[in-house]
Amino acid sequence: MPEPCHCDTGIASNCAATKLTHFERSSTLTAETIRQSTRRTRRSTRDQKISFSDLLISDALKDNLNAMGYSSSTPIQAQCLPAVLAGKDVIGQSRTGSGKTTIFGLGILQKLESKNFSIQALVICPTRELADQVASEIRRLARALENIKVVTLCGGAPVRNQIDSLQNGAHVVVGTPGRIEDHLRRESLDTSGITTLVLDEADRMLDMGFQESLDNIVAQIPAVRQTLLFSATFADDTALIARRITNDPLHVKADIEHDHSTIEQHFYQIEEPSRQAALAQLLKRERAQSALVFCNTRNEVRDVTRALSEAGFSAQSLHGEMDQRDRDQTLVRFSNRSVSILVATDVAARGLDIESLDLVINFQPAHDTEAHTHRVGRTGRAGEKGAAYTLFSEKEAYKVRKLCETHDQAVTTETLKINRHDNSRGIPAEMVTLLINGGKKQKLRAGDILGALTGEGGIDGSSVGKINLFPNHAYVAIARRAVPTALSKISGGKMKGRTFKVRAL
Repeated sequence: MPEPCHCDTGIASNCAATKLTHFERSSTLTAETIRQSTRRTRRSTRDQKISFSDLLISDALKDNLNAMGYSSSTPIQAQCLPAVLAGKDVIGQSRTGSGKTTIFGLGILQKLESKNFSIQALVICPTRELADQVASEIRRLARALENIKVVTLCGGAPVRNQIDSLQNGAHVVVGTPGRIEDHLRRESLDTSGITTLVLDEADRMLDMGFQESLDNIVAQIPAVRQTLLFSATFADDTALIARRITNDPLHVKADIEHDHSTIEQHFYQIEEPSRQAALAQLLKRERAQSALVFCNTRNEVRDVTRALSEAGFSAQSLHGEMDQRDRDQTLVRFSNRSVSILVATDVAARGLDIESLDLVINFQPAHDTEAHTHRVGRTGRAGEKGAAYTLFSEKEAYKVRKLCETHDQAVTTETLKINRHDNSRGIPAEMVTLLINGGKKQKLRAGDILGALTGEGGIDGSSVGKINLFPNHAYVAIARRAVPTALSKISGGKMKGRTFKVRAL
């Protein structure tokens, strides 16, 4: 395949590019060229999208994007992609869910040398959930490329297994600061060949106290590289690290505000002893099958989850002290709608891939207005309607006033009448998750599980929801009414010539 053109805009043209290395190409981009490119890009993309088919990426990547249903860009993609593909350092500010992973994923994959099994790109994320999501998306983007290996380095997983994966060769590493730093100390992570460094959700990493770890990691990466930094907010400490680690970067700011026209917000002032009862009443009233409840501390998450479960709601916790398997299982069950309510700390506001969220409830107001914006922005995505409810006491009213002042919007405080004689139970989730003790390492595929469930005497295909495969186990969502038959079909039948144990969670 001929070398794609690398002109200064990153958009396909009729010029014939000289075959240069990545760094040689970057060096041809003078400051004036970049300024002109940036001005042209901003003029052409501020109010419109660009087509992925016009980007200077390989035909294989274009075909895969088309197969994934990606045709035109988001605003942040339109402004960043041309510069990223041209080898320019970029500092991008945009809200969660605006497509930043596609930006740096395409930038990494376009210049990746697949036959060179050394680490060529490092992506640093604040949380395990985001790192897993980013790694999965890069693998999806790389489906049309041959033999691309992406390794995830996060806490909660055995270090020995990660060392083995690194020794077997990798092109891209995605991980959290603590575990990446651990591998650097062990000398199991070779950074000498890295040409692209990505900091995703940089503000969140700094909020979590990873400043020193980031400094230590960056110090061990070649100085001649492309650096991409993305952040939803841009406080002074974020700007400081951005200046230190980038070289003449392009600054892009897009999609900062959520489209609140699709999110209906309600603020309820309550008496402190009635907070739990108010939450239960809201959930019963809205009959949501997918609700995210935010609490400010881990202890509150545990208490709220326990109270909701005792009241008959299908609720699970998500917080920073959970081990990786429990976190994975919780997110799988919530995303496949076998758990209706996810009670979480603000870690869930960033990086979680949650589709079609019916509503968000702030059990208490967030600590600051930016956190509130991220919480509320989990609903009403992709043009869908969403609802957000905030419970606050008289002592917390100042936070609501500050929110109004920051966003220059009027907030109407509503009254929530609590029916203390309502002894009805919570609404059960529409699905139930089955856990199968076999996964990718046992060569199981989603089609094997679906076939076993819907074969002769089995359940209807419409009763089968999401199927999630992990190395040694699999999860499948089943309509509640079909669970007994599904359990019988899996435990009494065979897949890949063997029997697998199964149980309902």
